[in-house]
Amino acid sequence: MQLRVDILGIESGGKPIVFLNKHDADEVGVTASGRIKINLKRRELTAIVNISTTVKIGTIGVNNEVRKKLDLRQHSVVEVEVATFPKSLQFIHHKLKGQRLLYSEILEIVKDVVEGNLNEGEITAFVTALDIQGLDLDEAVSLSSSMVATGKQLHLRKKIIADKHSIGGVPGDKTTLLVVPIVAAAGVTIPKASSRAITSAAGTADRAETIMPVNFGIEEMESIVKKCNGCIVWGGSLELAPADDIFVRTEYSLYIDPLLLPSIMSKKKAVGATHLIIDIPTGRGAKVKTIGEADLLAKDLIELGRKLGIHTQCILTHGEMPVGYTLGASLEAREALSVLMNKSNVPDLIDKACHLAGSLFEMIGKDNGYHLAKEILRTGKAEKKMREIIALQGGNPRMGLDDFKIGQEVKEIKSKKSGQVLWMDNNSLVEIARAAGSPKDKGAGIILNKKEGDRVKSGDLLFTVYAEKSRKLSRVEDLLSSIEPIGVGERKEMFIHKIKESPVVKRAFVIDR
Repeated sequence: MQLRVDILGIESGGKPIVFLNKHDADEVGVTASGRIKINLKRRELTAIVNISTTVKIGTIGVNNEVRKKLDLRQHSVVEVEVATFPKSLQFIHHKLKGQRLLYSEILEIVKDVVEGNLNEGEITAFVTALDIQGLDLDEAVSLSSSMVATGKQLHLRKKIIADKHSIGGVPGDKTTLLVVPIVAAAGVTIPKASSRAITSAAGTADRAETIMPVNFGIEEMESIVKKCNGCIVWGGSLELAPADDIFVRTEYSLYIDPLLLPSIMSKKKAVGATHLIIDIPTGRGAKVKTIGEADLLAKDLIELGRKLGIHTQCILTHGEMPVGYTLGASLEAREALSVLMNKSNVPDLIDKACHLAGSLFEMIGKDNGYHLAKEILRTGKAEKKMREIIALQGGNPRMGLDDFKIGQEVKEIKSKKSGQVLWMDNNSLVEIARAAGSPKDKGAGIILNKKEGDRVKSGDLLFTVYAEKSRKLSRVEDLLSSIEPIGVGERKEMFIHKIKESPVVKRAFVIDR
């Protein structure tokens, strides 16, 4: 059947979707969420069908994904026929029944996910099956390899390529902005592809973007790394393991994360990493609550890395309070640059970054890695390297601490009693920062004036909230009437807080890639 193209200008998150009038859908023999095969001049594409009464008979409405893949023009005429169901659906059904999948079967599923041949319900079924039935190490290897095979890859042709990753869950973790220049300044290649915030106050790409551009293609990334040994770019523009981005959206909506291991390792394999250090923040405020749970996760990550040819080590770090004293893109980037310039002493941030960089050094044969990392930081070599990276990525290499744009709307939160900071609620602090406008508003966020263990007098400043818009600061004020992000008291006190009625408990769920 021939239909005339109507380009709708709709983006669908990578999925090829078309809209048919019900009359034409009946003629083709397809229903809503079914599939049709579109042909134009020997180019062919399978797309998912939506039924619309606003589409004229004899017309096919196409989204931008279909337009780009088939290079369509308005009013082009295409040939349309019903498509058979993807073979991958049979493999998803097998996994739902608890059967173990082979590499060829997993590759077929991942290919169909990337090419848009599976609808949201079918992808959800696969992710749910992995969560319920679990996946063994061989399946995790197959998933990692399949996600790499269906995306672009970085080819640096270096004997040693280092990388660093955090499984996330702790706010204010701007360590990548220190680790990358420290490692690169030692002559070690570290191509860092980072994420934007999904549920956090700011992702590494959000922080870095306040200093320099981060949206690059794979060839541009390769060019930057070859010139200075390192980069900090947004992974979403690179098309590395694109299936992972689709899976993450489904996981987040379901509050599950069965693809944690292959998700992490596929991105590292795609950039060619040979040596990888993984930070596992652990504690009450983190994604991983206990050391035992963290040890088990580390064991799986190391073994998966071994199977993929990546020398992997893990570091367990304290995750019960934010890293450093800032939350929010500009505030965190300014704090990181201040440390690189040796103008601020932020003990936990420096210690964590030097342990991560130092562990990478020792993995590749350098002695006393922690001391080496601290020396590179102390002597200004890390700052010099960071400014080189900034210049190559199109930023201002002479950027100073006063050049960061910070929100002008300010709310100070003071302690109502004297004592000691007993605890900090990471999730509440993130919620406040996001209410203030972070990460979309780069100048929004929090500066912490006190951290766990600090002595506090009644009236002392606990933290300051910054926003770019007054209405968002009003949202913060409303939020603060119902949550307590920092607890002050004496160590001998057992009381935390009182619950007078059945509360609505928000489950903390963090996905960081």
